[in-house]
Amino acid sequence: MQKAIPRRKKTVRDIDVTGKRVLVRADFNVPLGEDGAIEDDTRIRASLPTIRYLSERDARVILCSHLDRPQGVVVERLRLALVANRLSVLLGRPVTALRDCIGPEVESAVAAMSGGDVVLLENLRFHPEEKTDDPAFAEELASLADIYVNDAFGASHRAHASIVGVPEHLPAVAGLLLAKEVDTFTRILRDPERPFAAVIGGAKVSDKLGVLENIMPRVDLLIIGGGMAATFLASRGYGTGRSHVETDRLDDVRQLSAKAAELGVRLLLPRDAVVTERLEAGAPTQVVPVAKIPDDWVIADIGPETAGEFCRELEGCRTAVWNGPMGVFEIPEFAEGTRRIAATLANLSGTTVVGGGSTADAVARFGLADKMTHVSTGGGAALTVLAGKSLPGVETLEDAEGS
Repeated sequence: MQKAIPRRKKTVRDIDVTGKRVLVRADFNVPLGEDGAIEDDTRIRASLPTIRYLSERDARVILCSHLDRPQGVVVERLRLALVANRLSVLLGRPVTALRDCIGPEVESAVAAMSGGDVVLLENLRFHPEEKTDDPAFAEELASLADIYVNDAFGASHRAHASIVGVPEHLPAVAGLLLAKEVDTFTRILRDPERPFAAVIGGAKVSDKLGVLENIMPRVDLLIIGGGMAATFLASRGYGTGRSHVETDRLDDVRQLSAKAAELGVRLLLPRDAVVTERLEAGAPTQVVPVAKIPDDWVIADIGPETAGEFCRELEGCRTAVWNGPMGVFEIPEFAEGTRRIAATLANLSGTTVVGGGSTADAVARFGLADKMTHVSTGGGAALTVLAGKSLPGVETLEDAEGS
Protein backbone atom coordinates (compact mmCIF):
# COMPACT_ATOMS: atom_id res chain seq x y z
CA MET A 1 0.00 0.00 0.00
CA GLN A 2 1.43 3.37 -1.04
CA LYS A 3 1.82 5.82 1.82
CA ALA A 4 0.67 9.42 1.90
CA ILE A 5 2.83 12.14 0.40
CA PRO A 6 3.34 15.13 2.75
CA ARG A 7 1.47 18.40 2.50
CA ARG A 8 3.31 21.45 1.21
CA LYS A 9 4.66 23.75 3.91
CA LYS A 10 5.15 27.50 4.11
CA THR A 11 8.66 28.76 3.39
CA VAL A 12 10.56 31.93 4.20
CA ARG A 13 9.19 33.33 0.93
CA ASP A 14 5.63 33.12 2.28
CA ILE A 15 6.12 35.41 5.29
CA ASP A 16 7.47 38.87 6.04
CA VAL A 17 10.92 38.54 7.60
CA THR A 18 12.01 42.16 7.26
CA GLY A 19 13.73 43.36 10.42
CA LYS A 20 12.64 40.25 12.36
CA ARG A 21 14.74 38.09 14.66
CA VAL A 22 14.85 34.76 12.84
CA LEU A 23 16.10 31.57 14.47
CA VAL A 24 17.36 29.27 11.71
CA ARG A 25 17.92 25.62 12.53
CA ALA A 26 20.71 24.73 10.08
CA ASP A 27 22.61 21.48 9.61
CA PHE A 28 26.29 22.23 10.07
CA ASN A 29 27.16 18.68 11.09
CA VAL A 30 30.23 18.65 8.86
CA PRO A 31 32.99 16.02 8.83
CA LEU A 32 36.16 17.03 10.65
CA GLY A 33 39.68 15.78 10.01
CA GLU A 34 42.07 14.54 12.65
CA ASP A 35 43.49 18.07 12.79
CA GLY A 36 40.05 19.45 13.61
CA ALA A 37 39.64 21.18 10.23
CA ILE A 38 36.46 20.97 8.15
CA GLU A 39 36.95 18.26 5.51
CA ASP A 40 33.79 18.94 3.48
CA ASP A 41 31.73 22.15 3.67
CA THR A 42 28.86 20.94 1.44
CA ARG A 43 26.28 21.33 4.19
CA ILE A 44 27.48 24.84 5.01
CA ARG A 45 27.27 25.87 1.37
CA ALA A 46 23.79 24.35 1.11
CA SER A 47 22.57 26.73 3.84
CA LEU A 48 23.76 29.90 2.07
CA PRO A 49 20.60 30.65 0.01
CA THR A 50 18.41 30.84 3.12
CA ILE A 51 20.93 32.88 5.11
CA ARG A 52 21.43 35.33 2.25
CA TYR A 53 17.68 35.62 1.65
CA LEU A 54 17.10 36.60 5.28
CA SER A 55 20.12 38.84 5.65
CA GLU A 56 19.33 40.77 2.48
CA ARG A 57 15.93 41.60 3.99
CA ASP A 58 17.50 43.03 7.14
CA ALA A 59 16.47 40.09 9.29
CA ARG A 60 18.65 39.43 12.31
CA VAL A 61 19.76 35.90 11.55
CA ILE A 62 20.36 33.62 14.55
CA LEU A 63 21.78 30.30 13.35
CA CYS A 64 21.81 27.12 15.43
CA SER A 65 23.06 23.61 14.75
CA HIS A 66 24.59 20.52 16.29
CA LEU A 67 28.00 19.09 15.43
CA ASP A 68 28.79 15.42 15.98
CA ARG A 69 27.81 13.67 19.24
CA PRO A 70 29.26 15.47 22.27
CA GLN A 71 26.85 13.59 24.57
CA GLY A 72 25.53 16.65 26.38
CA VAL A 73 28.86 18.09 27.51
CA VAL A 74 31.19 20.76 26.14
CA VAL A 75 33.84 19.28 23.83
CA GLU A 76 36.28 21.98 22.75
CA ARG A 77 37.06 20.51 19.34
CA LEU A 78 33.31 20.47 18.53
CA ARG A 79 32.72 24.16 19.08
CA LEU A 80 31.08 25.87 16.11
CA ALA A 81 33.58 28.74 15.80
CA LEU A 82 35.23 26.89 12.90
CA VAL A 83 31.85 26.77 11.10
CA ALA A 84 31.33 30.50 11.76
CA ASN A 85 34.75 31.22 10.24
CA ARG A 86 33.93 29.24 7.10
CA LEU A 87 30.52 30.87 6.85
CA SER A 88 32.10 34.31 7.11
CA VAL A 89 34.27 33.56 4.10
CA LEU A 90 31.42 32.09 2.05
CA LEU A 91 28.97 34.87 2.89
CA GLY A 92 31.49 37.66 2.53
CA ARG A 93 30.37 39.14 5.85
CA PRO A 94 31.19 38.48 9.51
CA VAL A 95 29.42 35.69 11.35
CA THR A 96 29.78 35.95 15.13
CA ALA A 97 30.22 32.68 17.00
CA LEU A 98 28.66 32.76 20.47
CA ARG A 99 29.95 30.62 23.34
CA ASP A 100 26.57 29.14 24.24
CA CYS A 101 23.12 28.74 22.73
CA ILE A 102 21.04 29.97 25.69
CA GLY A 103 21.57 32.25 28.68
CA PRO A 104 22.08 35.95 29.49
CA GLU A 105 25.19 36.43 27.33
CA VAL A 106 23.40 35.01 24.30
CA GLU A 107 20.35 37.18 24.96
CA SER A 108 22.56 40.29 25.18
CA ALA A 109 24.37 39.43 21.95
CA VAL A 110 21.08 38.94 20.10
CA ALA A 111 19.67 42.18 21.52
CA ALA A 112 22.69 44.05 20.14
CA MET A 113 22.21 42.74 16.57
CA SER A 114 21.36 45.07 13.70
CA GLY A 115 19.40 44.22 10.55
CA GLY A 116 21.32 41.83 8.31
CA ASP A 117 23.64 40.62 11.09
CA VAL A 118 24.37 36.91 11.43
CA VAL A 119 25.31 35.08 14.62
CA LEU A 120 25.87 31.37 15.22
CA LEU A 121 24.85 29.84 18.53
CA GLU A 122 27.10 27.24 20.13
CA ASN A 123 26.70 23.49 19.49
CA LEU A 124 23.18 22.59 20.59
CA ARG A 125 24.23 19.13 21.70
CA PHE A 126 26.47 20.56 24.42
CA HIS A 127 23.13 20.61 26.26
CA PRO A 128 21.57 17.17 26.92
CA GLU A 129 18.16 18.88 26.80
CA GLU A 130 18.48 19.21 23.02
CA LYS A 131 18.22 15.48 22.33
CA THR A 132 15.52 14.90 24.97
CA ASP A 133 13.34 17.69 23.53
CA ASP A 134 13.23 19.42 26.92
CA PRO A 135 10.35 21.96 26.90
CA ALA A 136 12.17 24.56 28.97
CA PHE A 137 15.24 24.39 26.71
CA ALA A 138 13.07 24.73 23.59
CA GLU A 139 11.24 27.70 25.10
CA GLU A 140 14.51 29.43 25.96
CA LEU A 141 15.79 28.96 22.42
CA ALA A 142 12.50 30.27 21.03
CA SER A 143 12.65 33.38 23.24
CA LEU A 144 15.57 34.63 21.15
CA ALA A 145 13.49 35.10 18.01
CA ASP A 146 10.24 36.21 16.37
CA ILE A 147 10.23 33.53 13.66
CA TYR A 148 11.59 29.98 13.39
CA VAL A 149 13.00 28.58 10.14
CA ASN A 150 13.92 24.92 9.75
CA ASP A 151 16.60 24.50 7.08
CA ALA A 152 18.10 21.33 8.56
CA PHE A 153 16.73 18.56 6.36
CA GLY A 154 19.48 16.22 7.54
CA ALA A 155 18.26 16.49 11.16
CA SER A 156 14.51 16.69 10.54
CA HIS A 157 13.92 13.01 11.27
CA ARG A 158 14.97 13.72 14.87
CA ALA A 159 12.42 14.81 17.48
CA HIS A 160 14.88 17.15 19.19
CA ALA A 161 14.18 20.45 20.95
CA SER A 162 15.50 22.66 18.16
CA ILE A 163 13.56 20.63 15.57
CA VAL A 164 10.12 20.03 17.13
CA GLY A 165 10.11 21.95 20.42
CA VAL A 166 10.85 25.48 19.23
CA PRO A 167 8.05 25.52 16.60
CA GLU A 168 5.52 25.19 19.44
CA HIS A 169 6.40 28.75 20.46
CA LEU A 170 7.01 30.61 17.18
CA PRO A 171 5.62 30.93 13.64
CA ALA A 172 7.52 28.12 11.93
CA VAL A 173 8.36 27.80 8.22
CA ALA A 174 10.79 25.95 5.97
CA GLY A 175 14.07 27.32 4.73
CA LEU A 176 14.96 27.20 1.05
CA LEU A 177 17.13 24.08 1.40
CA LEU A 178 14.53 22.14 3.37
CA ALA A 179 11.82 23.11 0.89
CA LYS A 180 14.00 22.00 -2.04
CA GLU A 181 14.76 18.65 -0.41
CA VAL A 182 11.13 17.87 0.43
CA ASP A 183 9.84 19.10 -2.94
CA THR A 184 12.38 17.01 -4.84
CA PHE A 185 11.54 13.76 -3.07
CA THR A 186 7.80 14.48 -3.16
CA ARG A 187 7.91 15.15 -6.91
CA ILE A 188 9.71 11.93 -7.84
CA LEU A 189 7.45 9.84 -5.62
CA ARG A 190 4.25 11.49 -6.78
CA ASP A 191 4.76 12.10 -10.49
CA PRO A 192 8.04 10.78 -11.90
CA GLU A 193 8.85 10.90 -15.57
CA ARG A 194 9.05 7.30 -16.74
CA PRO A 195 10.75 4.90 -16.88
CA PHE A 196 11.50 5.41 -13.15
CA ALA A 197 14.35 3.44 -11.57
CA ALA A 198 15.46 3.00 -7.98
CA VAL A 199 19.01 1.86 -7.21
CA ILE A 200 19.20 0.59 -3.63
CA GLY A 201 22.40 -0.59 -2.00
CA GLY A 202 24.17 -0.35 1.32
CA ALA A 203 24.95 -2.90 3.97
CA LYS A 204 21.63 -4.19 5.30
CA VAL A 205 18.14 -4.94 4.01
CA SER A 206 16.71 -4.05 7.41
CA ASP A 207 17.90 -0.45 6.97
CA LYS A 208 16.11 -0.14 3.63
CA LEU A 209 13.06 -2.38 4.02
CA GLY A 210 10.65 0.53 4.45
CA VAL A 211 12.12 2.22 1.37
CA LEU A 212 11.80 -0.94 -0.72
CA GLU A 213 8.19 -1.52 0.35
CA ASN A 214 7.16 2.08 -0.32
CA ILE A 215 8.97 2.56 -3.60
CA MET A 216 8.13 -0.81 -5.17
CA PRO A 217 4.64 0.23 -6.44
CA ARG A 218 6.06 3.46 -7.87
CA VAL A 219 9.04 2.28 -9.94
CA ASP A 220 9.49 0.45 -13.23
CA LEU A 221 12.98 -0.84 -12.41
CA LEU A 222 14.52 -1.81 -9.07
CA ILE A 223 18.26 -2.48 -8.88
CA ILE A 224 19.77 -4.10 -5.79
CA GLY A 225 23.48 -3.95 -4.93
CA GLY A 226 25.80 -3.53 -1.98
CA GLY A 227 26.02 -5.81 1.02
CA MET A 228 22.24 -6.17 1.16
CA ALA A 229 22.33 -8.05 -2.15
CA ALA A 230 23.71 -11.05 -0.23
CA THR A 231 20.38 -11.47 1.58
CA PHE A 232 18.49 -11.29 -1.74
CA LEU A 233 20.83 -13.86 -3.26
CA ALA A 234 20.54 -16.15 -0.22
CA SER A 235 16.74 -15.95 -0.51
CA ARG A 236 17.10 -17.52 -3.95
CA GLY A 237 19.33 -20.33 -2.78
CA TYR A 238 22.76 -18.94 -3.65
CA GLY A 239 25.74 -19.44 -1.38
CA THR A 240 27.23 -16.11 -0.31
CA GLY A 241 30.45 -17.19 1.40
CA ARG A 242 31.15 -15.18 4.55
CA SER A 243 28.98 -12.25 3.37
CA HIS A 244 26.51 -11.08 5.99
CA VAL A 245 23.03 -12.49 5.38
CA GLU A 246 20.10 -11.25 7.45
CA THR A 247 18.40 -14.59 7.96
CA ASP A 248 15.51 -12.93 9.78
CA ARG A 249 14.75 -10.92 6.62
CA LEU A 250 14.75 -13.75 4.08
CA ASP A 251 10.95 -14.02 4.08
CA ASP A 252 10.62 -10.24 3.69
CA VAL A 253 12.96 -10.35 0.71
CA ARG A 254 11.04 -13.22 -0.89
CA GLN A 255 7.82 -11.23 -0.46
CA LEU A 256 9.44 -8.21 -2.12
CA SER A 257 10.54 -10.34 -5.06
CA ALA A 258 7.02 -11.75 -5.40
CA LYS A 259 5.54 -8.25 -5.19
CA ALA A 260 7.87 -7.04 -7.95
CA ALA A 261 6.72 -9.88 -10.20
CA GLU A 262 3.08 -9.14 -9.38
CA LEU A 263 3.48 -5.44 -10.21
CA GLY A 264 5.56 -6.00 -13.33
CA VAL A 265 8.60 -4.26 -11.79
CA ARG A 266 11.95 -5.44 -13.17
CA LEU A 267 14.04 -6.48 -10.17
CA LEU A 268 17.73 -6.84 -10.98
CA LEU A 269 20.24 -8.60 -8.71
CA PRO A 270 23.98 -9.06 -9.25
CA ARG A 271 25.07 -11.74 -11.71
CA ASP A 272 28.72 -11.60 -10.68
CA ALA A 273 30.64 -10.10 -7.79
CA VAL A 274 34.05 -8.92 -6.70
CA VAL A 275 34.89 -11.09 -3.70
CA THR A 276 37.76 -10.88 -1.27
CA GLU A 277 39.30 -12.72 1.65
CA ARG A 278 39.25 -9.54 3.75
CA LEU A 279 37.49 -6.16 3.42
CA GLU A 280 40.71 -4.19 3.42
CA ALA A 281 43.06 -2.61 0.91
CA GLY A 282 45.54 -5.03 -0.63
CA ALA A 283 43.58 -8.18 0.22
CA PRO A 284 43.31 -10.89 -2.48
CA THR A 285 40.31 -10.43 -4.79
CA GLN A 286 38.62 -12.23 -7.66
CA VAL A 287 35.56 -11.84 -9.86
CA VAL A 288 33.15 -14.76 -9.78
CA PRO A 289 29.56 -15.53 -10.86
CA VAL A 290 27.18 -15.28 -7.93
CA ALA A 291 26.64 -19.06 -8.21
CA LYS A 292 30.34 -19.68 -7.46
CA ILE A 293 31.21 -17.48 -4.47
CA PRO A 294 33.91 -19.30 -2.44
CA ASP A 295 32.86 -20.37 1.04
CA ASP A 296 35.52 -18.35 2.88
CA TRP A 297 35.29 -15.17 0.79
CA VAL A 298 33.05 -12.13 1.15
CA ILE A 299 31.24 -10.00 -1.45
CA ALA A 300 32.89 -6.56 -1.69
CA ASP A 301 31.40 -5.07 -4.88
CA ILE A 302 29.20 -5.89 -7.84
CA GLY A 303 31.12 -7.48 -10.70
CA PRO A 304 31.82 -5.96 -14.15
CA GLU A 305 29.08 -7.96 -15.92
CA THR A 306 26.55 -6.78 -13.33
CA ALA A 307 27.75 -3.18 -13.50
CA GLY A 308 27.39 -3.28 -17.28
CA GLU A 309 23.84 -4.64 -17.09
CA PHE A 310 22.78 -2.16 -14.40
CA CYS A 311 24.18 0.78 -16.36
CA ARG A 312 22.58 -0.28 -19.65
CA GLU A 313 19.18 -0.55 -17.95
CA LEU A 314 19.58 2.85 -16.28
CA GLU A 315 20.51 4.57 -19.54
CA GLY A 316 16.94 4.16 -20.74
CA CYS A 317 15.37 5.74 -17.66
CA ARG A 318 14.06 9.31 -17.28
CA THR A 319 14.01 9.37 -13.47
CA ALA A 320 16.36 7.61 -11.06
CA VAL A 321 16.77 7.70 -7.29
CA TRP A 322 19.87 6.15 -5.73
CA ASN A 323 20.42 5.28 -2.08
CA GLY A 324 23.28 3.05 -1.00
CA PRO A 325 26.62 2.20 -2.66
CA MET A 326 27.21 -0.94 -4.69
CA GLY A 327 30.23 -2.01 -2.68
CA VAL A 328 32.83 -0.91 -0.14
CA PHE A 329 33.72 2.11 -2.27
CA GLU A 330 36.00 3.64 0.38
CA ILE A 331 38.57 0.97 -0.61
CA PRO A 332 39.75 1.55 -4.21
CA GLU A 333 39.70 -2.13 -5.14
CA PHE A 334 35.97 -2.25 -4.35
CA ALA A 335 34.86 1.10 -5.75
CA GLU A 336 34.34 0.35 -9.43
CA GLY A 337 30.71 -0.75 -9.27
CA THR A 338 29.68 2.36 -7.35
CA ARG A 339 31.76 4.57 -9.67
CA ARG A 340 30.12 3.14 -12.81
CA ILE A 341 26.61 3.65 -11.42
CA ALA A 342 27.52 7.22 -10.45
CA ALA A 343 28.94 7.96 -13.89
CA THR A 344 25.86 6.56 -15.63
CA LEU A 345 23.46 8.59 -13.50
CA ALA A 346 25.57 11.72 -13.97
CA ASN A 347 25.08 11.41 -17.73
CA LEU A 348 21.42 10.42 -17.62
CA SER A 349 19.08 12.52 -19.73
CA GLY A 350 16.54 13.01 -16.99
CA THR A 351 16.18 13.52 -13.23
CA THR A 352 18.77 11.95 -10.93
CA VAL A 353 18.34 12.13 -7.16
CA VAL A 354 21.02 10.87 -4.78
CA GLY A 355 19.69 10.06 -1.33
CA GLY A 356 22.36 11.46 0.95
CA GLY A 357 24.63 9.69 3.42
CA SER A 358 27.36 7.42 2.02
CA THR A 359 25.89 7.68 -1.49
CA ALA A 360 26.39 11.45 -1.45
CA ASP A 361 29.93 10.88 -0.16
CA ALA A 362 30.58 8.53 -3.08
CA VAL A 363 29.42 10.89 -5.84
CA ALA A 364 31.45 13.67 -4.23
CA ARG A 365 34.53 11.44 -4.13
CA PHE A 366 34.13 10.68 -7.83
CA GLY A 367 33.69 14.39 -8.63
CA LEU A 368 30.17 13.86 -10.01
CA ALA A 369 27.95 15.62 -7.46
CA ASP A 370 27.49 18.70 -9.65
CA LYS A 371 26.21 16.54 -12.52
CA MET A 372 23.30 15.09 -10.52
CA THR A 373 19.92 16.82 -10.45
CA HIS A 374 19.90 16.72 -6.66
CA VAL A 375 22.25 15.34 -4.01
CA SER A 376 20.49 15.24 -0.66
CA THR A 377 22.12 16.63 2.48
CA GLY A 378 20.32 14.07 4.63
CA GLY A 379 20.99 10.35 4.91
CA GLY A 380 18.52 9.23 7.56
CA ALA A 381 16.03 11.94 6.59
CA ALA A 382 16.15 10.87 2.93
CA LEU A 383 15.52 7.26 3.93
CA THR A 384 12.56 8.35 6.05
CA VAL A 385 10.97 10.26 3.15
CA LEU A 386 11.61 7.45 0.66
CA ALA A 387 9.97 5.04 3.10
CA GLY A 388 6.84 7.18 2.99
CA LYS A 389 7.15 8.29 6.60
CA SER A 390 6.72 11.83 7.88
CA LEU A 391 9.61 13.92 9.15
CA PRO A 392 8.91 15.33 12.63
CA GLY A 393 10.77 18.52 11.73
CA VAL A 394 8.57 19.08 8.68
CA GLU A 395 5.27 18.14 10.30
CA THR A 396 5.69 20.92 12.88
CA LEU A 397 5.87 23.65 10.20
CA GLU A 398 2.90 25.69 9.04
CA ASP A 399 0.96 24.34 6.05
CA ALA A 400 1.01 26.37 2.85
CA GLU A 401 -2.26 27.77 1.55
CA GLY A 402 -4.28 25.18 -0.33
CA SER A 403 -2.08 22.25 0.66
